[in-house]
Amino acid sequence: MIKVFNKITGEFIGRISETDLKFLAEQLEEESLDDSDYYIRAETLAQFADQNAPAHLMDVLRGGLRSDPAIEIRWEHEKKTGQHK
Repeated sequence: MIKVFNKITGEFIGRISETDLKFLAEQLEEESLDDSDYYIRAETLAQFADQNAPAHLMDVLRGGLRSDPAIEIRWEHEKKTGQHK
């Protein structure tokens, strides 16, 4: 799973799947291969809906956006814990 945060406040927004992240990467501009953040406007979410974005991804992004006109998010892979050999 991928953890998503508000890049400015550090607030945890939610978890998304690798498929959700792939959708974001295909739709949004990345500044480099190591880019782990995106700037998302309310208008961008409307476009995502038109492009059949995964419903869970839309829920997470809407929750982070709230009533703001835009949000900058960052993501990181969730560390796996509790694995035993």
